[in-house]
Amino acid sequence: MPAPRVSIICPFLDREDFIADAIESVLAQDFADFELLLVDDGSTDSSTAIAREYARRLPRKIRCLEHEGHANRGTSAARNLGFVHARADYIAYIDADDVWRPSKLTEQIDILDAYAEAAMVCGTVNYWRSWGGGTDRLVPSGNVRDGLSPPPRTAFDVYPLGSADMPCPSDVMIRREAVVAVGGWEEQFTGFYDDCAFFAKIFATLPVWFSSRTWLDYRLHPGSCSATTTSEGYHANRRRFLDWFGDYIEGHTVEDKAGLRRAIARARWELDRPLARRFLTRVRNLRRRLFR
Repeated sequence: MPAPRVSIICPFLDREDFIADAIESVLAQDFADFELLLVDDGSTDSSTAIAREYARRLPRKIRCLEHEGHANRGTSAARNLGFVHARADYIAYIDADDVWRPSKLTEQIDILDAYAEAAMVCGTVNYWRSWGGGTDRLVPSGNVRDGLSPPPRTAFDVYPLGSADMPCPSDVMIRREAVVAVGGWEEQFTGFYDDCAFFAKIFATLPVWFSSRTWLDYRLHPGSCSATTTSEGYHANRRRFLDWFGDYIEGHTVEDKAGLRRAIARARWELDRPLARRFLTRVRNLRRRLFR
């Protein structure tokens, strides 16, 4: 069977309430040449059975994967497992509580096909509260709109070192060779900073296309990562990330290594001075609005 154009990796852990919505949003895409890899990260609820039933019904389209012994190893390890089994040159991710809009694959493929230098594409995310009666909020990702951001400029401008908003994993499409080039997802990060570590490597080394289009409804709920991260946990994880990223920069070939060292040092300094951090963040946001 020929390889599809896109491999979609969906890690899940105990998402019985939402996983069917995520899968149906993939099946509703107006682009059909894809495979969907459902990676079970040790679920103990009925999400395992739901995923397996979809794979049983659509065996040419959907496969289920899991770690040995049905282990729980974290989202990064689950995404890496999916990548090992992925056959396409373009890779997309969707978390099991999120929902794609129907043109997501078509429009992102068009961008990557048109801009060969772009390693990854992502857009404006709808932080989705209306599913539960709240108010939605659109948040553009990145430091430019409808354009390419080169490395390491992206790393300076976009979180976790800059103030521009970072993409959501469920929103990106990335070339296979880019995932290989940065060594995949960092399995030592199993919580809030798992996506930060992966994107930081991309931002420091590869060009990224940031679009103004909205392809993702990122479901906000009490169990989502953004809702469960405490202030104490955030600071500990951020410090650990900054230490790791400093070591990563030293061990790899990147442009403006000295500048990245300074940015990491500044982030460490601000982490220990919350009032200064808030003030400097406001200044950066104002400059970004004025000079974009």
